[in-house]
Amino acid sequence: MSASTEQAVGAARGAQLPAAALELVAVHKQFKQGKRMVDALKGLDARFLPGRISGLLGPDGAGKTTLIRLAAALLEPSAGQVLVLGLDTRLHATAIQQRIGYMPQRFGLYEDLTVQENLELYADLQGLTVAARQQRFAELLKLTALGPFSARRAGALSGGMKQKLGLACTLLRAPSLLLLDEPTVGVDPISRRELWSIIKLMREQGVAVVVSTAYLDEAEQCDDIVLLHEGKVLAHQPPKAFRAPLEGRVFLVRHPQQHRRALQESLHIREGVVDALVQAEGVRVVLQSTDAPAQEGEQWLAVEPRFEDAFVSLLQSRQLAHATTAPQPSAPMAAEHAAPVQAAAATNPLTVIEVKELRRFFGSFQAVKGISFSVNKGEIFGLLGANGAGKSTTFRMLCGLLPASSGTLRVAGADLRTAGASARARIGYVAQKFALYGNLSARQNLDFFASAYGLRGARRRQRLEWAFAEFDLAEYADSGVMELPLGYKQRLALACALMHEPSILFLDEPTSGVDPLARREFWQRINHLAESGVTVMVTTHFMDEAEYCDHLVLMSLGEILAFGTPSEIRGRVRSDTLPDPTMEDAFIALIQSHEAQIRRAA
Repeated sequence: MSASTEQAVGAARGAQLPAAALELVAVHKQFKQGKRMVDALKGLDARFLPGRISGLLGPDGAGKTTLIRLAAALLEPSAGQVLVLGLDTRLHATAIQQRIGYMPQRFGLYEDLTVQENLELYADLQGLTVAARQQRFAELLKLTALGPFSARRAGALSGGMKQKLGLACTLLRAPSLLLLDEPTVGVDPISRRELWSIIKLMREQGVAVVVSTAYLDEAEQCDDIVLLHEGKVLAHQPPKAFRAPLEGRVFLVRHPQQHRRALQESLHIREGVVDALVQAEGVRVVLQSTDAPAQEGEQWLAVEPRFEDAFVSLLQSRQLAHATTAPQPSAPMAAEHAAPVQAAAATNPLTVIEVKELRRFFGSFQAVKGISFSVNKGEIFGLLGANGAGKSTTFRMLCGLLPASSGTLRVAGADLRTAGASARARIGYVAQKFALYGNLSARQNLDFFASAYGLRGARRRQRLEWAFAEFDLAEYADSGVMELPLGYKQRLALACALMHEPSILFLDEPTSGVDPLARREFWQRINHLAESGVTVMVTTHFMDEAEYCDHLVLMSLGEILAFGTPSEIRGRVRSDTLPDPTMEDAFIALIQSHEAQIRRAA
């Protein structure tokens, strides 16, 4: 299509519809994966308008990243047409890239350069004049609150600050279209809110924003949502339109004598239940109809639907969960199966993790400041905190990956400072980035970890057979890890961590970037492991996942700010103006209050 013809087509469209900042017309995109061709997008049609935030949502492999890369003119469609600001991406890629902002999942910051030097470098790459850039730098440093940190090396920034710097670099040349591919993955709730305040400001300035996200609460902040499924548009409408069909079908269920995880398990398997999710003091349930399958002793309270309910309902109905039968608990869950946490293993033989006055210095900087807590057998224990709070440092010390500067650290009865190897033999570990070997197949990864854990002969064969069957990995056995959908990478990582049947499982943000259906399946497995006696310690930025924990530690600036059950943590911020706080409400309020006190005292 010539430029003149393209303009004529655009004019004809414009007479009927408002001009789109991004339009995809019958777009197909194929990739070669091994010896086979994969259809990432299948005849996709979509329009995105200026001054609106459009959310891209869908399960792993739905085509979200492919769509964004096509819109950024980094890929060409296999068939169909992609128009950005009226220009065809096949003909005008360079012109398009000068008028848009694009932030990929892993934005390429230069960690050895300072914040200011990164801005300077990207200004050079984007061709900003010397006259224009100083004013723009000042605007963006103020917008992102990075001004006080302009001389700090990017590698020394917290995760949230890195994302804000990446967004600042993306916005150096004020774009007409802003493309954001999961910009808040791995970012704490406070930083997520800050990033979204910037995104909303872009909308106010008339920018068309297209953002993909794995956080379904973020979808509620969008003007419209494109829900993708297997390369096709399943629905394209405002959040309210997704929620409307679920009126009268969503409930919060409580049982005074039953543990929430046990109640969830009971509800999950009942006929007519689409979704059952632990929430606050009960379980949030989505039904196929308005007829509630209530049982004696249960309290059912109708609640307003939210987008997450609609998302799960739509995708579950199309059998997208691909969930295997999770291992069943060896016995029914007791009302409150976790024993109270004690201060020391000597007074409680059930204590399997003991931390006393734990400290860690990096040079003169104290990242962890004399913290103490203990964890009992069969507990799910959460370690939460904002980016830079010290929780990752603490977690690495607990796993034996980083030596403590001082203090007591006992895991599985062994002192990690003197007998680390014996303790690590009883530990399973799932890293945030999944410690898998990308150049090996799924089968080869399982073989490697079986060998690393010393499994031999019949025992080795038995555990390998278990892994393939339990995690439904047979279809991907000979696929390279880099080719696996994210949800299957997570399954494989968990299978590798459990090969030697550890008594303690460490999970470092294991669901970061994973779609909600895969997260539900994952937590069903974790609940069953805990009930079988496995102790689980987890870090997460999904505050709804914190509700699965028996106890939590909330860290801020290297210190323990709060400790208790999820209910106790939420109760600390309950007030007349906030009578029913969420875990995210508590997280933000407690950390912001603590950091404000520290600043006033400084």
